[in-house]
Amino acid sequence: MTEYQPPAATHGAPHGAPHDAAHAVAYDAVVLAGGAARRLGGVDKPAVRVGGRPLLDRVLAACAGARTTVVVAGPRPTARPVTWDREDPPGGGPLAALDAGLRHVTAEYVVLLSADLPFLDGRTVAALLDALRRGAADGVLLTDSDGRDQPLVAAYRTPALRRELAALSAAHGGTAGLPLRRLTGALDLLRISDPVASFDCDTWDAIATARARIREHGHVLDEWISAVKDELGIDLDVDTGVLLDLARDAAHGVARPAAPLTTFLVGFAAARAGGDADAVAEAARKAVALANRWAEEDAQDGAPATPSGGAEPETRTDAG
Repeated sequence: MTEYQPPAATHGAPHGAPHDAAHAVAYDAVVLAGGAARRLGGVDKPAVRVGGRPLLDRVLAACAGARTTVVVAGPRPTARPVTWDREDPPGGGPLAALDAGLRHVTAEYVVLLSADLPFLDGRTVAALLDALRRGAADGVLLTDSDGRDQPLVAAYRTPALRRELAALSAAHGGTAGLPLRRLTGALDLLRISDPVASFDCDTWDAIATARARIREHGHVLDEWISAVKDELGIDLDVDTGVLLDLARDAAHGVARPAAPLTTFLVGFAAARAGGDADAVAEAARKAVALANRWAEEDAQDGAPATPSGGAEPETRTDAG
């Protein structure tokens, strides 16, 4: 298990949000999700929930920009569409699983991930791909705070993986049972230190740590938004700060129940206008302007009236 260190909060950029650089590089993804999870008592680890979402779904959200995502495991429901395959023989280890996944890969770059990375997000995937594209190495992987390689949180050049897998298969009569380091040891690799994104959940203590971190004040809102988007099948990145400001203005300037109702109406209006991030921003802008006008009128109506010129009004009973 890699060491966990809490990252800085990233308000306004939901956990798992794709990064522009990830979209600039065409890539496929292979997710290895068929391990025995012996340290968890044999439980179906990819299905364990952290922050309300299965670990596998969290990883799939991080590589949502992939053209094709292959999950090497037995099929199960997922929040995003994937291609399923199994290693031969089942339980043959990570190299056999990678070999199975690569059968479906057509992109020049492939992101290779394990299915137990609760803090992996699209920004990290983008950073791996960008470093790989800019250099000449065969792959770029994360390391933990102790400098240990994490080859299942990495981006590779597909031809390099196929070359070394073929060499190992020819030398050993197949890839089943071979450790992953037999492949990575033959590759020219770059390394990025990231003890957060490489944090994996291979013990119950690690799962408890991940669940506690997600509920910290600096992370809980982004985590909740990501979970809701996955649950509702919404793949839209919006500025959550704009919506929070809108809810605040509606609550303070109109009435507290106005906040959830207004944000619902903004979403409805944005959907009718096309449903993209610009539509959300424009609907929110109009609602914020209305809330501000409402608050200004309320403040004016609550102020004591003063005649022009600043004279105090006559208050004697026989005035006039």
